[in-house]
Amino acid sequence: METLLHNLSLGFSVAYSFSNLLYCFIGVVIGTLIGVLPGIGPAGAIAMLLPVSYRMDPVSAIIMMAGIYYGAQYGGSTTSILLNIPGEASSVVTCLDGYQMARKGRAGPALGMSAFGSFIGGTLSVVGLMLLAPFLVRVSLKFGPAEFFSLMVFGLTMIAYLGSGSLIKSLLMGTAGLFISTIGMDPVSGIIRFTFGSITLSDGVGMIPAAMGMFGLAEVLENLEEEIHREVFKTRLHGLFPTLKDWIASRWAIVRGTLVGFFLGMLPGGSTALPTFIVYGLEKRFSKYPEKFGTGVIEGVAAPETANNAATGSAMIPLLCLGIPANVAMAVLLGAFIIHGIQPGPLLMGKHPQLFWGTITSMYIGNVMLLILNLPLIGLWVQILKVPYRLLFPLILLFCFVGSYCLNNNAYDVLIMIIFGTVGYIMRKYHYEGAPFLLALILGPMLETSFRQALIIGNPLIFFRKPISACFIGFALLLLIMRPFLRIVRKQVNAN
Repeated sequence: METLLHNLSLGFSVAYSFSNLLYCFIGVVIGTLIGVLPGIGPAGAIAMLLPVSYRMDPVSAIIMMAGIYYGAQYGGSTTSILLNIPGEASSVVTCLDGYQMARKGRAGPALGMSAFGSFIGGTLSVVGLMLLAPFLVRVSLKFGPAEFFSLMVFGLTMIAYLGSGSLIKSLLMGTAGLFISTIGMDPVSGIIRFTFGSITLSDGVGMIPAAMGMFGLAEVLENLEEEIHREVFKTRLHGLFPTLKDWIASRWAIVRGTLVGFFLGMLPGGSTALPTFIVYGLEKRFSKYPEKFGTGVIEGVAAPETANNAATGSAMIPLLCLGIPANVAMAVLLGAFIIHGIQPGPLLMGKHPQLFWGTITSMYIGNVMLLILNLPLIGLWVQILKVPYRLLFPLILLFCFVGSYCLNNNAYDVLIMIIFGTVGYIMRKYHYEGAPFLLALILGPMLETSFRQALIIGNPLIFFRKPISACFIGFALLLLIMRPFLRIVRKQVNAN
């Protein structure tokens, strides 16, 4: 307990510095704006702003990027409730009851409960992160190359398993990402491979141009095809606070949303959207009036909004403690760590305690900032929502082009971004997900290094002789076998 209090004291001393408070504020404001604007997610926003962080202190940079990530979950509810357009994938479920509440003249309580539920879920998940992180770090110190390889295989399999599309397509995208990650210098022998004589590719395909292309440029191209009619429901500030009756009705929804969001958020390959669907189904099952869900009940807003924010805190656990990103946004954040010369994982807490605990405590502060800012700024977000997308997309493209060029002051990085943006756009048209590709691209070098180090230590059976490694490999195989079987069972049930 004394050690924990010492670590928290260290973290708050870092987070309460003027510069870090400022960057935390900037991060949560940008994150909220990104959540409000349909079409740009936190992964794309973090990727676009990575070049801005090059000259920043690593602690400040990570605090700002983390603020963008969890801030986006707050903003996504605004568009869901007022426009019936989810700003984020995790806010899709909020549309079901939030928009109906707005149509009944209860947009204020819906927005208020969304903000308070998000604050409670986000804050409690940070508490869980703070308590679990030291334990997981101690466990992960027992990991060797074989265990890390198997863990990354399991993580990539989970991403494919939990994807919304075809398992085969997800596996193909993961395989393509692993291949692209081999371009450049061999991490063991130093041999240059698959570069076709290109100096730019000798250092590998840049994660930032790839991420900007697949999640920035491709998103813009896709959104330009759609003309969205935005009917904004007006609301006043004095109506934004839920009544006592609303709080009583939502109390168990908030508890269940926090628990489900926290435990599902830390799964490799999970997302902040998955817990919202699950907890919404749970609330409907536990409710005394399930038939009213979808017609504008406050629990239908409280549960998913609490769950998606609880998932943001727990998603940091595998990244900080194991060096494995739980989702695409965490993968881009992993890139931010690497750019600043820091490797997340078991040694992060010991080597960079100020960064580790400063980031965790900044999330406490960021959640308070978001609660204070979210309600008064709703009027401003509504005005921003009225800006035509044809005026927004040139600014987004400008960030993408400038960010890619500033990476190495190399025009070829811009070309790489355009290529990945075009490929990403085509992939979306044919329902291929970009998440497995990007995560495999980022994890590929670590996966290869761990694999080859393990083979240097022993023969291929080493992955099955070590208990932890064998468990992860077994779980990965089980997931690959289960999904087609479950799909067959589901079709038979639906047919009957």
